[in-house]
Amino acid sequence: MKRAILVSGLALLALGACAKQSETAATGTAPASASAPAEPPTSVTLPARKAGLWEQTVTLPRMTQTTKMCLDAAFDQKMKVWGGAAGKSDCAEQRITPHLGGGWDFHSVCKMGESGTVTSDGAVTGDFGSHYKVEVSSSTTGSPMPQANSAHKVLIEATWKGPCPADMKPGDMVLPGGMTINMEGGRASVSVAQAKAMAAAMKDKP
Repeated sequence: MKRAILVSGLALLALGACAKQSETAATGTAPASASAPAEPPTSVTLPARKAGLWEQTVTLPRMTQTTKMCLDAAFDQKMKVWGGAAGKSDCAEQRITPHLGGGWDFHSVCKMGESGTVTSDGAVTGDFGSHYKVEVSSSTTGSPMPQANSAHKVLIEATWKGPCPADMKPGDMVLPGGMTINMEGGRASVSVAQAKAMAAAMKDKP
């Protein structure tokens, strides 16, 4: 179970924060004069995922995991598709470059508090209303967990499945095995009942 949560966390760390880019990158328009001072980067509105239930498959070199997450417009803004802001973060570098034919390349270097610094490079393609794909290479340094200080290649494919079920609220994520956690504010929370069930399951194992 800890590994399942770690994989979900890795996906969200590799895919989340606010993004800024220059007006030239956003529109493809060249500056009027090469000698003119560069304009500061401006915030851009990135595609929002359609509200509802998304099924997300995360593929790592030795593991594939499928989860389901309930999104609304507000939670989608808190947990963006790419970048490194699942919770408290400080990004020294953030860059997104749109493709002429659709999709985006992205690069970010973000300090994730006590979790270390995550450097991510990747590409996003697809339709945020039905199906999208994210390919990302990320590396973590400075984490207190030795196993986290390494490089990872992650493939994420997500498909919209319809409205969220009545028993799920925005931010809820159903892990393999059926346990539900809530990612509100970028942090996973587990109910008391779920924690007791996990502890009992671990106690029953030989």
